[in-house]
Amino acid sequence: MADATLEASPAATARSRTAPIVPERSVAGRTLVLLIAIMTFLSGVTLGGVVLVQKSAIAWSSDVGREVTIQIRPMEGEVMESNLRTAVALAEQTPGVSSARALTLEESQKLLEPWLGTGLDLSAIEIPRLVVVQLGDPAEADIPKLERDLATVKGASLDTHAAWRQQLNTMAGTIVVSGLLVLTLIVVATVLAIIFATRGTMASNREIVDVLHFIGASNSFIAGEFQGRFLSIGFRGGIVGGLGAIIFFILVSFGAGSVIPAEANQQLGILFGRFALGIDGIIGIAAVVPVIAALTAITSRLTVRRFLTQTS
Repeated sequence: MADATLEASPAATARSRTAPIVPERSVAGRTLVLLIAIMTFLSGVTLGGVVLVQKSAIAWSSDVGREVTIQIRPMEGEVMESNLRTAVALAEQTPGVSSARALTLEESQKLLEPWLGTGLDLSAIEIPRLVVVQLGDPAEADIPKLERDLATVKGASLDTHAAWRQQLNTMAGTIVVSGLLVLTLIVVATVLAIIFATRGTMASNREIVDVLHFIGASNSFIAGEFQGRFLSIGFRGGIVGGLGAIIFFILVSFGAGSVIPAEANQQLGILFGRFALGIDGIIGIAAVVPVIAALTAITSRLTVRRFLTQTS
């Protein structure tokens, strides 16, 4: 019985000794929680921005892909209104086209206002006219047939917006890749911060580690104690940062319309939609929390094992 008590006492003593190695309410612990919260917040905001841009890019591609434009230039000897009616009729007869509509002269002039300004009298100038063609199913639309049919209309040309669509996809892809690169840098910075915090804690508690070794605690046991403590710190900081990121997007979504000027708000709406993350974006930010916590625990364990191996 006495032997059993003696055999159990080292483990019990070890646990009681290792509990305060990284005190939960120590300055180092609070600082690390705050650091992880900040890093999680930045990761969540970056990931949320990537999700918003990706969703907007998909919406852009879908909207642009379902519309083509017929442009009819003024030609000498040609009646513009007659050419417009012919183009509309040819478009409506094309398989895969759901509707076609010619823009009025007032609508065409309004399209020029961003470049020419408002208040100009363009009635004396012959300007190109547009026919907007909506596609029911872009995959089934016979665009080559429409192009051949439009060859009979003088001054008519078809714009499928393919170049603009490619530019939009390239821009969105660049933003997404940049966001993922920033997210990677944040993760690397978090790992380095955890490494420095762990090594500092080990150095400041070297005497306790030596006592644990003296009573028979293994390197694996000590590393496990650090891993559990840092896992708790990572979860607390991650939850705070994750909630902060979600609240940030909620506040931006509600406050963008009232704070940002109408013109800037319209441009931001084109790029990011309505700042609505959706359920997939919220799940993505929530998934950052356990990832950061696990990363904190694993990094601390590996750092402790390496520190103990170098100093043993």
